Amino acid sequence: MALQLDTIRATADRIAASHQLDLVDLEFSGGAKFRTLRVFIEKNAETRAKLAAEAAEAEESELPKNVLTEILSFTTHEDCELFTRDFGTVLDVEDLIPGAEYTLEVSSPGLERKLSQPADFTRFTGSLVKIQTFSAVNANRHFQGRLTAFDGHNLTLDLTAIKQKGKPKKTAGAKAAPTQTVEIAFSNIEKANLIPEL
Repeated sequence: MALQLDTIRATADRIAASHQLDLVDLEFSGGAKFRTLRVFIEKNAETRAKLAAEAAEAEESELPKNVLTEILSFTTHEDCELFTRDFGTVLDVEDLIPGAEYTLEVSSPGLERKLSQPADFTRFTGSLVKIQTFSAVNANRHFQGRLTAFDGHNLTLDLTAIKQKGKPKKTAGAKAAPTQTVEIAFSNIEKANLIPEL
């Protein structure tokens, strides 16, 4: 009665694509009685680009100021409902989650979305992130800063970006604080999430 997460993920991918959606992440948790399959979806890249362009052209955008539209998934309640209906049906018909009952939760990845794939780090270069590493880097495992670069193997964080959230007071003769950066290997990342900028 082993769960085949790769098959479930491939099925979710296929159904998401049929609705012009991308599968962002999939998590399975719980024991024998209380099992939950969490699926995070967003509009596909083409649709996101179209919606972002429309939002940028709108005279009175409903989006908060200074929000990078790229961090928004543009996922609607209807997207989640349609995906849940189709995906849930396939899960049950093909008995992909054998055994007792389970709960299927479908949502957008949210503003504090998890970053896990190399493509995520490329896409969100320029965003504020928080990262936890497996092994310490410069005697630390927890970092917050602006993702300034990612080359596929290593990423660079500007750690001063978080400290400079508010406007610093300008005094005569004051020098700008030097940028403090850290380089982290992609393979050393245990957890990574976006930090919302609202």
